[in-house]
Amino acid sequence: MNVEPSIQAKLLDLAAVDAELTRIEHRRKVLPEQQEVQRLETERSTRKDAAVKVEILIDDLDRDIRKLENEIDGVRKREDRDRGMLDSGSVGAKQLAELQHELTSLQRRRTVLEDDLLEVMERREAAVADHQHAGARLSKAEEDLTDAMRLRDQAVADLDVATQRCTTDRGQLVTVFPADLLGIYDKQRGAHGVGAALLQARRCGACRIELDRGEIARIAKTEPPVVVRCPECGAVLVRTKQSGL
Repeated sequence: MNVEPSIQAKLLDLAAVDAELTRIEHRRKVLPEQQEVQRLETERSTRKDAAVKVEILIDDLDRDIRKLENEIDGVRKREDRDRGMLDSGSVGAKQLAELQHELTSLQRRRTVLEDDLLEVMERREAAVADHQHAGARLSKAEEDLTDAMRLRDQAVADLDVATQRCTTDRGQLVTVFPADLLGIYDKQRGAHGVGAALLQARRCGACRIELDRGEIARIAKTEPPVVVRCPECGAVLVRTKQSGL
């Protein structure tokens, strides 16, 4: 295939644009800002789970408190009833002894229940403090995530601008190449990542392999319009004064 050397030289410009597009897409895939967003999303989820866990504990403690309060209220009502019967003076000696014994038992039972209630209320107070702390940590994680997402979006927008610029440059460049040359270039680039490179100091700019003397001699004898490809990687070799021919 014969193509004017000046046109072949423009393949280097196209290769540079394509290399930049490749770098942009690689950066898009490993964007540090996106990795930070993902880390903070995981952190937010963990802190949210912690807050919900404390909320569930508080609900359980509230249920225990209501149950103990109802039991205490029931015991007090029975105490009031028994005292009322004792104060009425209308009960016999046997029933009087039974009422006094029951009152003693009820008082002991109420003391135990009140101690249990105090313990549960203290646990609830500690749980509320934990919930407030968990809520503060969750709020901080959400704020950090919001900031990280903003920075990620800015980085993505910058990449989009760079991609659009390179795409526009590429669209202008490809118009100068014959279809068959562009086809060879695109196929080579799709297979190996680099479609064309400078032959510099007897070394292929694509695979970085130094060509042997026989290959260099063959290329040196090839007319400038003839498209030459690297015998190692297949990239189109653009020859200039730097090629060492």
